[in-house]
Amino acid sequence: MSVTKNDMVIQIAKKTGLEQQKVKQIVQLTLDGIIEILTREGRIELRNFGVFEVRTRKPRKARNPRTGDEVMVGSKKVVTFKAGKIMEERVSSTLKEQGVSAGGSDS
Repeated sequence: MSVTKNDMVIQIAKKTGLEQQKVKQIVQLTLDGIIEILTREGRIELRNFGVFEVRTRKPRKARNPRTGDEVMVGSKKVVTFKAGKIMEERVSSTLKEQGVSAGGSDS
């Protein structure tokens, strides 16, 4: 199951008693702020949540799926995320309770 931004807005609105439209605006401003900081600073640390960081992926060899030909893929900027300790602990314990391994597959 996937949760959308709108699902999150509804949940926050119910918990806070704020209007959904106001919550939606706050959530969007928060996400826009994260993007702005990443483009300007390259890193944002949200205590007890995690760290978003812009890194440069090295150039590499890849294969064209249609032709099978080898092609060079240039370097590019990617956003990485490292979960904070509290998030990692809560997600891990919840998954254990549900009988799911932390790798996402229990096979």
